[in-house]
Amino acid sequence: MKRAFWFAVLSAALALPAAAQTVKVTPLGGFDGEFCAQDRALVFEDPNGTRILYDPGRSVVGANDPRLGKIDVILVSHMHGDHVGNVRTQAVNAGACGSPDMSVSELPNTLAVNIALAKRAKIVTGSDMPSFFAAKLRTNGGNPADSILARFGGSVVVGGVRIATVTAMHSNGVDPDYIGGDLGRMMKEAGIYGDVGLATGYVVRFSNGLAAYLSGDTGITADQERVVRDLYHTQLAVMNIGDGFTTGPVEAAFVINELVKPASVIASHANEASTAGGKLRPGSKAEAFTKLVKVPVHLPLSGRTMEFDGGGRCTAGC
Repeated sequence: MKRAFWFAVLSAALALPAAAQTVKVTPLGGFDGEFCAQDRALVFEDPNGTRILYDPGRSVVGANDPRLGKIDVILVSHMHGDHVGNVRTQAVNAGACGSPDMSVSELPNTLAVNIALAKRAKIVTGSDMPSFFAAKLRTNGGNPADSILARFGGSVVVGGVRIATVTAMHSNGVDPDYIGGDLGRMMKEAGIYGDVGLATGYVVRFSNGLAAYLSGDTGITADQERVVRDLYHTQLAVMNIGDGFTTGPVEAAFVINELVKPASVIASHANEASTAGGKLRPGSKAEAFTKLVKVPVHLPLSGRTMEFDGGGRCTAGC
């Protein structure tokens, strides 16, 4: 009996490290327990404690949103307001899931910059975006060195997590409202946006071995097979499904089924109310995507943490 008891204790102790080796993913959407029109923001927590905010967008309630907690790194895929945060909601559950309240301006800094300043976080971006963010940090009393470059074909390690940028086929102009002053006014009058290079996606490799593809806003690219799958061996994907501006449900399903082939996928960027009461809305893009994809599809229900092992399988919260 004693022997059986101590064997059970030892087995439980040995299992603890394995249980701890998951990446936690928490959506910070506009409505508790739902996947709504403006939801972009995800917080990834590495087993070592490093916390990464991906595309804060408009659903985070400012830099002091208590849901943020500690943030070490901010990833911005491109400069459009629904990803970098030109405006934001005034409160969780404000407005409606299909048309959330977005009445609070974060201009000219952007929500990404304001969170970085408040949290003393690094902003990691590709193309020529780092110089833009460095200037914003400097202007607001932050450290411009906290804006870090990871350009295509290279990677950086921050907090024990390796971050690489990958191709995203999408526009990436800087709204003149981010610039302000006479220059911003003249650019706006002329219909000209600033150039900070190409939009990006990311592949993030966590300390438990999990490689996650964060698509940003993109169309279909050959790199989703040759780079995201063949080079980085991605096991978890976060895929935009909104259509019109990015891949729609059919195209996104093709990317997942035929090109990236991960173990599981988190749907993102639906541009509509995808759930009601935490359940898929019939006829929604998210429902169409879920039916077409051959691997498990996980909905980013705001505030509900999912956990993924090194192989990209959800072990809790899904």
